[in-house]
Amino acid sequence: MTVALDPAAASRRLTGPLRLLPGVALSAAIGAVAFGLQLFEARLFGQAWIEGLVLAILIGAALRLVWTPSSLWAPGVSFSAKTLLEVAVALLGATVSGAAVAALGPWLLLAIVGVVALAILGGYALGRAFGLPHAMALLVACGNAICGNSAIAAVAPVIEAEGQDVAAAIGFTAVLGIAVVLLVPVVGALMGYDATRVGVLAGLTVYAVPQVLAAAAPAGLAAVQTGAVVKLVRVLMLGPVCLVLGLMRSKQAAGGRGPKLHQMAPWFILVFLALMAARSLGWLPAAILQPLQVSVSALTLSAMAALGLMVDPRAVVRAGPRVAAVAALSALLIGLLALAVIALIPLG
Repeated sequence: MTVALDPAAASRRLTGPLRLLPGVALSAAIGAVAFGLQLFEARLFGQAWIEGLVLAILIGAALRLVWTPSSLWAPGVSFSAKTLLEVAVALLGATVSGAAVAALGPWLLLAIVGVVALAILGGYALGRAFGLPHAMALLVACGNAICGNSAIAAVAPVIEAEGQDVAAAIGFTAVLGIAVVLLVPVVGALMGYDATRVGVLAGLTVYAVPQVLAAAAPAGLAAVQTGAVVKLVRVLMLGPVCLVLGLMRSKQAAGGRGPKLHQMAPWFILVFLALMAARSLGWLPAAILQPLQVSVSALTLSAMAALGLMVDPRAVVRAGPRVAAVAALSALLIGLLALAVIALIPLG
C-alpha cells in the first residue's frame, strides 16, 4: 500500500516547535552540504575560494529557483533565516571586546556616521529624481544606508508608509542584499585589502547585521569582528534617524507616532552589547570562546541557506524597474563612500 505525502496535511499535524523542524532540518542540511563543499575545495585547491557561507546562500537560492518551500517547510526556513541568524549575531558579541570598538578610532567612528547620513540624503535624492514618492524614496534610502529590511520596517510606521511601498522596498532589498554579500569578498580581494579593511567594507555596505558574517568570513575572524563592530555602530544610527524623521513628520501632523524601543535596538543587538561588555570585563571564561565561535559558524551556515531559500529573484521584477534602479544606485553610492573611507582613514 502506497501512502501519498500531503505537505499541507503534514504541516497541520505538526504543532508548536515541531512545525519548525522540517524547515530547520532542510536549512541545516544545505548548510552542511555547503560546509562539505568548502572542505572539498580546500583539499582540491589548497584553499577554499568560495567560502561555505556564500555557498549556502547560492545553493539555497538555486533550489528556490526550481522549488518554492510549501507550508511544511516555510515556518522552519523563516525561523532559520531570521531567529537563528539573530542568535548567531548575539553570540558573536562574546568574541568582540570593548577594546575592538575603541580600536576603530574617532575618525572611523565619525566616518561611519557621515557615510550613513550621506547615503540617506543621496539615496533619497536618487529616489526623487527617478520619480519615486516621498515615502518610497525614504524607505529605499534608509534600507540601503542602515540595515536593509530592519530599517525599512522601523522607518515605515514613523513616516506612515503604505503597505505596498514597504513590500516593494523589502522585496528588492532581499535580493540586492544577497548580491552585496557576494560582492564584498570579491571587491576586497581585487583591492588587495587586509582583514581589517575587508571588515570595514562589509560593515559599511552589507544591509543586515548577520549577513556581515557571510561577507567578511572569507577574510578571517578578524574581518568578521571588525565588520560586526562597524555594522553595530551603523545600526545604532537607526534610533537617531527614526527620531529625526518622527520629529519632522510631527511638525506636519499632530499626534504622530514615534519609533518603538525594539525597533531602535533589536534584542539581538542588546545581547550582543551585553556579551561584548562581559567579554571586555573578563566575565566570560576563555574555555567557552572556541565553542561559541563554532556555534556561530554553524548557526550562520543554516541561516544563510534559509535566506537563499527565501529569496525569490523574481521579486526584482515585481518591485518595478524604478525601485530596482534606485536601490542599485543607492547601493553603489554607499559602496563608493565605503571605498573612500578605507582610502582616506588610517586603518590598522
